This record gives sequence, C-alpha cells and structure tokens, in this order.
Amino acid sequence: MGYRFALLAGIWFAGAAVVSAADPSFADTLYPVLEKHHCRGCHNENGIASGTRLHFPEPGASRQTIEDFGKGLAVLVDRDHPEQSLLLNKPTARIKHTGGKLILPGSDEEAVLRAWVDRLVKLSPADLKMETTASASPAPPVLLRRLTHSQYNHTVRDLLGDQTNPADQFPQEDFVNGFKNQVEAQGIPPLLEESYSAAAEKLARNAFRMGDKSPLLGCTPRSAGDADCRARFVRAFGLHAFRRPLTDEELARYSELFRAEAKRAGRFSVGAQLVVEAMLQSPKFLFRIENTADPKWRQYETASRLSYLLWDSMPDDALLEAAAKGRLQSTEQITTAARRLLQDKKAHQALDEFVTEWLRFDRLLNTVKDRRLFPSYTPELAISMTEETRRLIQDAVWNSRNFMHVFDADYAFLSSDLAALYKLPAPPSEFARVQLPADSDRAGLVGEATFLALTSKPGDTSPTARGLFVREQFLCQHVPDPPPGVNANLPPVTAEKPMSNRERMGVHLSKESCAGCHKLMDPIGFGFEKFDAIGVPRDMLKITFFPGHHAKRDEKPKTVEVPLDTHGSIAGIPNSDFSTPREIGRVLANSPVCAECMVKQFFRYAYGRGETPADRPVLQNVLEGFRSSGYHYQELMLGVAQAYAAERHREPVLLSSVKGLK
Repeated sequence: MGYRFALLAGIWFAGAAVVSAADPSFADTLYPVLEKHHCRGCHNENGIASGTRLHFPEPGASRQTIEDFGKGLAVLVDRDHPEQSLLLNKPTARIKHTGGKLILPGSDEEAVLRAWVDRLVKLSPADLKMETTASASPAPPVLLRRLTHSQYNHTVRDLLGDQTNPADQFPQEDFVNGFKNQVEAQGIPPLLEESYSAAAEKLARNAFRMGDKSPLLGCTPRSAGDADCRARFVRAFGLHAFRRPLTDEELARYSELFRAEAKRAGRFSVGAQLVVEAMLQSPKFLFRIENTADPKWRQYETASRLSYLLWDSMPDDALLEAAAKGRLQSTEQITTAARRLLQDKKAHQALDEFVTEWLRFDRLLNTVKDRRLFPSYTPELAISMTEETRRLIQDAVWNSRNFMHVFDADYAFLSSDLAALYKLPAPPSEFARVQLPADSDRAGLVGEATFLALTSKPGDTSPTARGLFVREQFLCQHVPDPPPGVNANLPPVTAEKPMSNRERMGVHLSKESCAGCHKLMDPIGFGFEKFDAIGVPRDMLKITFFPGHHAKRDEKPKTVEVPLDTHGSIAGIPNSDFSTPREIGRVLANSPVCAECMVKQFFRYAYGRGETPADRPVLQNVLEGFRSSGYHYQELMLGVAQAYAAERHREPVLLSSVKGLK
C-alpha cells in the first residue's frame, strides 16, 4: 500500500490537529475499503445489520451523498476516547461483530479506518453538516400492473361466473422479491399472450352457451340488431371488465364491433360474445393503472387497489358505485370501504394467496423426497402440510389473535396423516385444532412440517436453507450472494467416518470466502436438527448407506446413527440462543425485527415492489398501528391498504410489455 497508507496511519498516531481541504476524501479512502469487504451487504435497509445506525447509500449514489455518508459515521465515533469508537472496533472485531473480523488490526486498511476516525473527531459540528439538501421524494411513475394468474382466475369468476381457473394453465409466474406480483416481472411474453388469447376465446364461448338467453346480457334482445340492449350490455360489461366506465370512443368502437358481428351471424349473442372476447384481451382488462394522471379515474383506481389487495379480485358494484359518487377520496371513506372488504369471505381467499406466496408453498408442493428414506411422503401429504399452515394463519387473522404467536403457537391444525407424522394421537376430525404436548419441541410456523420439509433436500435436512428462510421470510434480511466461483462442496460422509451436518458444515465457517454469510444462516439451521427432512422428530441423525451398483446381491443398506448438537442462535438478535423450534418461535414472536418484517412483507405484496427509504413513514405508521392493536393482522392489512389506496402520483411511464395487445 506504500507511502500513502503510512502517511494516513501517521495522522492517527502523531495526533495531527489540522484537518485541511487537502485531506483525502471519504469516497477515495475508507469507502472503497468498506465496499471491498461487502459491508453494504449487511448494513442496508434489509440487511442483517438493518437495525444499526450504519446504513449505506444506494448503489450509484452521487459522490456528495457518499461524502455525507462518511460524515454521518461520526455517530459511531467516541470523540473523547477515539480508541473506543464502534467505527474502529466493530470491523476489526475488537468488539463482537456479527460480520466477523473484516479489517485486520495493524493492517494498512486499519490505518485508513483510524485516519477517518481521527478526522471525524476533529471536525466541528459545523463541519459535520451535510452538504446535500433533503428534497421531496420523486413521485413514482404511472404503472400498469398485470393481473396475476390468481387475480385473473378470481376476476373471470366474478365477471363471468366462470369457475374453471383458466390461468392455472398459463406459463408459470416468476418469484421476484419474494412474490409473483412485482411490477418489474409483469411483462407479457409471447407464450402468455397466446394463453390470454385462447382463454378469452374459450371464456367468451362458454359465457354464451345459452345464446340470447345468457344471463350475462342483462337484457332480453328483441332482435339481432337491438340497439338499446346492445348499448346497455357494452356499457355494463365494459364498466366491470375495465373497472371504470368506458369512454365515448371505447363505447362506440365496441358497439360497432358488436353490431357488425351480430348482423353477420344473425344472432344478438354472437356480437356480445365477440365483445367479451375482445375486452378480455385488452390491456385495460389485463392491467391495472396505478397513479393515473387523469383525475376522473382516480377513485376507480382506488377501488381496484382495494379490491385486488383485499379480495384478489375485481371491485364489486358497491365499490364501483362509491367511486362513481366520489366516496373513495378521504382517509375515512377509504377506511370504511376497506373494513367492509375485510368482512367478506373474499378477503380470506386474498389472504390465502398472500400466505401461499410469502411462505413459498410452491417449493413444498414441487419438492421431491427420497422414497427409500421417506416412503410416507406423498403429494397428498404435502398438501396437508400447507393446509395446516394455512389454517394456523387463518385462525390468527380472522379470530383477531396476536399474530406474532403464529411463531410459537402451542397448538396445531392436524389431519390424521400429519398427526401420524408428528407422532401424536389422531385428531377428533380432519384439521381440528389440537393442543401440542407440554413437552413438545414443536411450535408455530417453524415447527410445522411445511417449513421443515420445504427447507430440506431430498434426502437430508439443510441447515443453510432453514437459516436462510428464517432470515428472508421472517426477518426480512437479505443475506449477500456467495462470491463467484466459490467451492460449496462439503466433505463426503462415509460409513467409516459418519458426520453430522454441523460437523460437515464446519467447512463453511473455516473458509473466509464462506464464513461471512454462512455464520448468518447455518447456526439458525442447526437449531432445527431435531426434525428430519419431512418434519419427523428424531433424537439421533440416521445416515443410511445404500449398496452401490457393484454390490453383492444380498448386501443390505447400512444405517449409522450420529449424535445431534441442536444448539442454534440468530446472529444480530440478542438472547436468541435456542435448540428447538418452540424456543426459536418464542424468539421470533417477541422480536421487533420480526414484527417489522410482517409489515414489510405485506407492503411488498401490496405495492408490487420492495420498500425504499422514502417508504419509512408509511412502514412506521403501519407498524405502530399493528403493535398498538395487540398485533392483530387485520389492522396491519388495513394500515397498508389505506396507504396503498390513497397513493397519488403524476408522471406517466407505461410498461413496454403491452406492445402488440389491442
């Protein structure tokens, strides 16, 4: 590193008293060191260290923002005793640091760190004043949010009375930011466009199987050219399909399409069928406009925001009427409408969809287990596992219980098959609420087979996957990706040298390239080792070695038992040692970080994007309401719905993915 670092080190030890304009900038000295050690990976809004006072600026931030960040590190400096500063002693691990020892004491990098601490000590309050000025957050753009497959199914059910769930046959949606409804992933690739076209044709045909007597018409046509009935149908169906009244131009265009087709076929319903088919392929049906610049549509947008968030479907007549009469404008009006929606059974289906995505039921339902080791695991059992989880959450939400107790609940909703899996007596009826034994290690979401099985491999548990799931889904903390080219192979297990997962995964913690991330995940996963890859309790780890291709005909599998050390902990959360799901359930149930994560997850789902620093006031307001209600989840849903439905912005930026659709 040479003379430059030696000079910087000398500034600290010689106690230079003058900080001049010629001093190196933070952006050129310490910032590159912190970036090199990936400090940003933990010290960000959703990092492991999100609860600390050190939050890095966004990637690509201006130089001045970076310099201001450097000045802001003064809160981590002890001006009277610089050697005791957290900024110096955390990254060097002189004080316990979740990220470990990132900067070696005595190194050139520490000299740079010491120099910056010294500079901050010498700066006056006036010098520490940030040069950037706060400005209003830029208004999010007008967006087109595509109906998710679930929303599509529910919408055509409510619009047409169709129960066939056509979107189940569409190309699968991608999970982004934990959910399938994130704006950045809502394009329409060619295969999906073809699916929309085929579905629209089939749905329209089915809707008019009764011809001119179809109840969808809403009137009885006197002839194929009945203009009054035609106008009434186009206007009414368009209102519901587009979730707003048709413009004069749209009304004229669809009416002419109807008239021409009905005249050609000589049947009124054939014209109506073509209009339905056309509207179901329109971007105005397939997408929802958010932050519209046209004031006459804003309350209809509010109606759609509320209904698709709280019902996972289109607005009903009452919502559309409220929008038409200007009764979805004030906070009180929006709150009243949201509470009505939450009282409807459709809100249960919307919550189920959120839970299905948040807890990644898809992973469990698509997972494969080694049939030689887990013969009882079947697709039907996997469905029962998700049903247990769904009922636990439904019970907490709709019976207004403390939602945080879904993590340490001492009861479960069991089927006969699940009870057998858990080694418990059969329930009085399928999925009845059952009290768990007082000495059970199982409790709440983290003790259910859903979590334990979906975070395991086909033939064994995965402490890393279990720890990562806890971090991401329950704490909303992002674990940095592994460095490129890292070797993730673990030592092989043999009958002569059997090892537990803790012993094998010690390799992760002994390699510098692996330890930084794995110590954030693996110690959590070790605390679940009392349960196998499908959630069956165990006292010992049983490792089965099956005969190879060249084994003798009568050679049988060999099983070796290995003792388990199930001590676990959550780095970054005080007093978080545990050794059973019941114990970590208590930690999560009482964790402010976990409670805040519950708000963030529903926020991400509602807004279709991750949270930003500009969203902090909304998140904090919803969290305070959630906490003051006794952690009633309906109040969380209501708080997010209020903020989301009332959002107003102006700048038009439309998605390019609708190109080609009419």
